[in-house]
Amino acid sequence: MVMEERIVELELRFTEQQRLLQELSDVVYAQGQALGRVEHELAALGQKLAAFEPGLVDATVSERPPHF
Repeated sequence: MVMEERIVELELRFTEQQRLLQELSDVVYAQGQALGRVEHELAALGQKLAAFEPGLVDATVSERPPHF
C-alpha cells in the first residue's frame, strides 16, 4: 500500500509540474510576442525620427550648424 501511495504522489507532482511548465511556456510566448511588437514600434519611431532630424539618429551624419 505504501508503494502505491508513493506512485500516486509522484503522478500528482508530475501532473502539477506539467501544468506549471505549460503556464510558464505561455508566459514566455506572450512576452516574446510583446517584445516583437515593441521592437517593431521602436524601429518605426527610429525611422520617423530619422526622417524628421537625420543627425539625431545617426551620429555619422554631420550637418553644418545654421550659423555657417
